[in-house]
Amino acid sequence: MKTVFVLNGPNLNLLGQREPAVYGMHTLADVEKLCSAACARHGFALRFHQSNHEGALVDWIHEAGRVHAAGDLAGVVMNAGAYTHTSVALHDAIKGTGVTLIELHISNVHARESFRQHSCMAAAARAVMCGFGVPGYGLAIDGLAQLQPAA
Repeated sequence: MKTVFVLNGPNLNLLGQREPAVYGMHTLADVEKLCSAACARHGFALRFHQSNHEGALVDWIHEAGRVHAAGDLAGVVMNAGAYTHTSVALHDAIKGTGVTLIELHISNVHARESFRQHSCMAAAARAVMCGFGVPGYGLAIDGLAQLQPAA
């Protein structure tokens, strides 16, 4: 069974209370349930993590890279939060491990502040999704399923 890593960066533990007009009322637990259901539809295992610390996110990408090397990774969905706009370390981890990664944002970052419109990770990502709200996580997992080789 292939695995999907869903990685969430800083402040995503505040979903449901942080700026509900931007991020909605769903909690991170709701996101995990949605991801679990999407993975089950495609026969994937789920590894779901959140951290406010950049190094933890890098470590999980490295872990996903080891799963990838074993041929057991469907891909990574990552909402890196503010680290999207600042972290060369995340870019380098994605490139260095060779994982298939979908960069995800709940809001449409291109319709927000100018500093949110630049991504350090986008050049290393297979795809970038934004603006679909929390359901975007399920769509990203559906996208990873579409990228799998035919059995």
